[in-house]
Amino acid sequence: MDVRASSVGAGQMQSESSAAPGVLLVEAFYGGSHKQLIDLLQENISCSVCTLPAKKWHWRARTAALHFSQTITTCPSHRVLFCSSVLNLCELVALRPDLARLKKVLYFHENQLVYPVRKDQERDFQYGYNQILSCLVSDVVVFNSAFNMDSFLSSISSFMKKIPDHRPKDLDQLIRPKCVVLYYPVQFPDVSRLLPEHKLLRRHARTSPVDDIITPQDEQEASRLSSPDESLTVSCEQQDPHQTTTPEPRTDQRPVSEGDPGDQKRPLHIVWPHRWEHDKDPELFFSTLIKLKERRLDFHLSVLGETFTDPPEIFPEARRLLDRHILNWGFLPSKDDYLKVLCEADVVVSTAKHEFFGVAMLEAVHCGCYPLCPNALVYPEIFPAEYLYSTPEQLCKRLQSLCRRPDVARRHVVKVDTSSFSWSSLKERYETLLAAQRP
Repeated sequence: MDVRASSVGAGQMQSESSAAPGVLLVEAFYGGSHKQLIDLLQENISCSVCTLPAKKWHWRARTAALHFSQTITTCPSHRVLFCSSVLNLCELVALRPDLARLKKVLYFHENQLVYPVRKDQERDFQYGYNQILSCLVSDVVVFNSAFNMDSFLSSISSFMKKIPDHRPKDLDQLIRPKCVVLYYPVQFPDVSRLLPEHKLLRRHARTSPVDDIITPQDEQEASRLSSPDESLTVSCEQQDPHQTTTPEPRTDQRPVSEGDPGDQKRPLHIVWPHRWEHDKDPELFFSTLIKLKERRLDFHLSVLGETFTDPPEIFPEARRLLDRHILNWGFLPSKDDYLKVLCEADVVVSTAKHEFFGVAMLEAVHCGCYPLCPNALVYPEIFPAEYLYSTPEQLCKRLQSLCRRPDVARRHVVKVDTSSFSWSSLKERYETLLAAQRP
């Protein structure tokens, strides 16, 4: 376990170490977005930090409370306990009554009630049950999106019906008054030095009174007009007439200038920057790109994201089939190298079946990528409708038209204000959250 005192910066470490920490940060799974949040809070508030490495998630959820009960030192200056929902907070405060008196803040990066599993029988009841118990003993329950909060609260009743008898009732009504939505604070770096010229020009265009907006209908029309072979303009799959789709909205626009001829010549660069796991649905992503390849459409591909012990079998097969299109393949440990790829890419795609916030998509948009996301999960909360697709067929059509007209993506000014998700915008709300006053 790692236990350390907070400092605002290296130059202030000595003065901060002598200050009594008012906040205790506890993270049972110190990795990924969980680590980034703890590190960010540690840099900005006076705190003590206790963590366990991001390994064996299931065991962390089961046993971390007992471990922390024995290793967290007693500190009379602590007023607030902040932890993620991986930790069974109910067990920890039962084992450590001195921690029970603190203002207890529980942060949900994800929730186990709707976390996707291949078969419902595979869902371990304990993980969701632990999160419900943790909510009941906490003072404030924080969710990183409204989708995360709503999906959790609305699922409690049906989830508890798994109990064979003597089921508790109205737990959602006990928990709801404690709940708040506080977006995950992303530290967006200055990527100006990494951006190609056309993206720098687009950044300046954001300040102009009228954006150069291209709608999905414009892309499809451009695809139809620019394709010499009309047979290539058909949908990748026949649309199911019984399948509901969301109409793609038109927006005000101005005529598109010719721009740099090189924008049209270079193949579209598609990036997929997600964990190599089934809940991100790589099968859908790669099957779509294979269809584009079969239609002889040119594109470049970067597949990033972390790989874990047992990645889905689709990855080696997709690498073989898409080999000539691949520019980057695999996790980039250097953040600078990762950002450079995002800055060079044109389109970022999510095919997730599970997403409660989506840092990778926002980072890519910050780096100038045109986003394509499912019209589900958290995405409608963050992205305007023109960046959402409702079916695999719609995703394929959108990528197909952009492959034929890559300049459309390169000249588009994405209508997502990433600054509203930045630490500078959210800092005051987090400071209020971690103030000692109980709600």
